[in-house]
Amino acid sequence: MLILGLFSGYHDASACLTDDYRLVAAVAQERMTRRKADGGRLPVEAMEECFRVAGASKADVGAVVLGRGPFPMRYYTHLPLDRRIERVARAVAGKEKHKSMERECVRYRRTDSAAMFDAALFLADMGLPAGIPVVFFNHHLAHALPTLFHTDWDDALLYTSDGGGDNAQYSIRAFREGRLTTWYGEDEELARPMRIDSLGLAYGYATEALGFRINRHEGKLTGLAAFGAPEIADELAAHFSVTDTGEVLSDFADYPAMRRFVFDWARGKPREVVAASVQKVLEDATLAAVERLVGRAGGTRRVGLSGGVFGNVRLNQKIIERLGLAEAFIYPAMSDQGLPHGGVLQYLLERDGLQAWLKQRHRLDHLYLGRDWREEADRVLGGTKGLRAADLEGLSPAAATAKRLLAGEAIAIFNKGMEYGPRALGARSILAAPFDVGINQSLNDRLDRSEFMPFAPVVREEDAETIFDLGKAKTYAARFMTVTCDVRPEWREKIAASVHVDGTARPQVISRAANPLYYDIIGEFAALTGVPVLINTSFNAHEEPIINTPEECARALLDDRVDGAVTERGIYVRG
Repeated sequence: MLILGLFSGYHDASACLTDDYRLVAAVAQERMTRRKADGGRLPVEAMEECFRVAGASKADVGAVVLGRGPFPMRYYTHLPLDRRIERVARAVAGKEKHKSMERECVRYRRTDSAAMFDAALFLADMGLPAGIPVVFFNHHLAHALPTLFHTDWDDALLYTSDGGGDNAQYSIRAFREGRLTTWYGEDEELARPMRIDSLGLAYGYATEALGFRINRHEGKLTGLAAFGAPEIADELAAHFSVTDTGEVLSDFADYPAMRRFVFDWARGKPREVVAASVQKVLEDATLAAVERLVGRAGGTRRVGLSGGVFGNVRLNQKIIERLGLAEAFIYPAMSDQGLPHGGVLQYLLERDGLQAWLKQRHRLDHLYLGRDWREEADRVLGGTKGLRAADLEGLSPAAATAKRLLAGEAIAIFNKGMEYGPRALGARSILAAPFDVGINQSLNDRLDRSEFMPFAPVVREEDAETIFDLGKAKTYAARFMTVTCDVRPEWREKIAASVHVDGTARPQVISRAANPLYYDIIGEFAALTGVPVLINTSFNAHEEPIINTPEECARALLDDRVDGAVTERGIYVRG
């Protein structure tokens, strides 16, 4: 049975389609509309793309799962008379408002979202079969479940943390002896007063205070933090505490008060100091919470992490190393982009029961869940005025690409389905040689980007441990570039362009089964240089979503963002 998952949040709206437990398509709305972190309405374009990717019909859908994001007011059935009149008037005038289901639940202290929602009208508007189940998922459970589903663990702590969802800012669950227990983060939070305890929002406000964009540029602070000392961390840390049971609390009256404090706290301070300080507060509080929760969970050495906070790769490294974990899995679509898939997993859990659900678990092989353009990519790139197919001189595309990379070129790789989640993982990536630290500045200039962390290295799985201090605890996470690690000292100069000032890097570990072209390019480069590492950065310019279509790839090549683009069949260059 096909199950459609939709999240219409104010940022990172997305859609997915599953064939029961098999995820067959997943697409972020931003990749379709070309508006970074797009949201605030139903992700219709992403939904339609999922059907194209899957080659499926809406008539085949057997259930829909929804997050409590914004919906048109006409879908709400619980509104008092005056708001119903307003709803009708605005709809007639073509100015219908969207209202957040989460905020409506909080306003009326209700948890029964389905009873507040006109499912029949929604299904008719979306062109979906009448009468199929339409259910709402819990925000934090949807973050948490993929971290258990995509492992084979017998016991684990599942911990989520973000800027907030369903009136909670984190959640705590333990999996032990075949039982999944929730300690905090259920739907009941919708009917309770909001707790002002989001470390993620504090980090976001610091991002904003430094002139960057909240919910978008937090990664810049993570990179910037390594350049400063946490001289003012104590002033912010004094407002947060962690209970003996692992709950994070703050003494701020509300989030506007937190924002005002953070702006005042950061004002006039060097940005490196602010970044280092807020990073330390985030790390210390989260580490304290997770450490205590691991104890509550029977001392498990396996932890699943998700939610926007765990896009912080440095924090993830600290948790794994400081707590001596056997393994951690950070869901690669840890932001709200990942919620539709988690929501489907929640639906399946409730439909089938935990034991049947557990039998379907499997580890993730890849995240190439968008459109695979195949021959269409070559047709567009080869047929675009101003572009041509390069002479491979009898070499394979992989070998010819390696030769160009050694000559100092930046080559985009365009193959497989577009990646799901925030990272470029070799389907829509830009590759470069890892030797010269200057490549970071020169390539950022071409892309109109400003970053404070070096580009990520990509390495074949058989070479990963030789170069990076990963161990079993980090290797699975590193397949999806969700954790930093120390670069072994003897390799730091050899791959200098990928090493941060603190001696760490954020590697991607790749297998040939996952992406043959990507893997083979690294192998050919290693044969030429003895270095089995390349630089991987996302294929997009500043404030643009990652490239999706062949036409977008061609435009970037014409705009001199890269020197060439490689597909499974050839290399395309200007000329």
